[in-house]
Amino acid sequence: MKTDFTPKFDLDGKVALVTGATRGIGRACALACAGSGADMIVGVRNAADGAELVAQIEKLGRRALAVAMDLADLDQVRAGIAKAHAEFGRIDILVNNVGLGPENLAENVTEEDFELTVNINLKGTFFTTQAVAKLMMAQKSGRIVNISSQAGSVVLKGEAIYCMTKAAINHLTRCLAVEWAPYGIAVNSVAPTFIWTDGTRPSLADPEFHAHVLGHIPLGRIGDPIDVAGTVVFLASPAASLITGANILVDGGWSVA
Repeated sequence: MKTDFTPKFDLDGKVALVTGATRGIGRACALACAGSGADMIVGVRNAADGAELVAQIEKLGRRALAVAMDLADLDQVRAGIAKAHAEFGRIDILVNNVGLGPENLAENVTEEDFELTVNINLKGTFFTTQAVAKLMMAQKSGRIVNISSQAGSVVLKGEAIYCMTKAAINHLTRCLAVEWAPYGIAVNSVAPTFIWTDGTRPSLADPEFHAHVLGHIPLGRIGDPIDVAGTVVFLASPAASLITGANILVDGGWSVA
């Protein structure tokens, strides 16, 4: 039995990979992990897009590398992971942040929108995770954090396919947690509500929609990216060493109201 009663929330000595890291939640997660002590691999659609973020992480005293990881191109994803592993020698933490969801009423969803959403949110996430998990299996340790959404637990009108994929991510998280526990790999998910990002800002700028969203959040505010990043760092840290298969809602109480 452990007798140290001081929980450790730092990521010193760890190497973390965050996909979709250049903006919003992904950027916040990358900077939060670096600020907590991790060296960083930032997955971006084009490697050049990560230069500014790499420079900012290096100012925090951490090593950083940007690799091209467009989840629509699995060969590129696998090559990026291999390049990062060759550079750092290990990957301890994976944060699956990439996700999308063209908004449309269910009766108007096109095959193109359906395939795009499923290919990125499910297929891309799964095979990215598989590639990194094989490396973690060899080192007998790892933390995987999937960025899900409250949409996996509650209904958002006009987002049936997005909701479906996020519910699938939540259950995939549980399945992988059980399969990979013998290798010392913990797998969890984080499910945010509406967060202030470049993607949500135009919708949230509409006073009527803003009021509608706040009407569902008992804590009374829209989330900030750091609200999600803080939960990610916790799940990646030694303080969460006995947590796996969990889906932590960062939704201000939306799902229970």
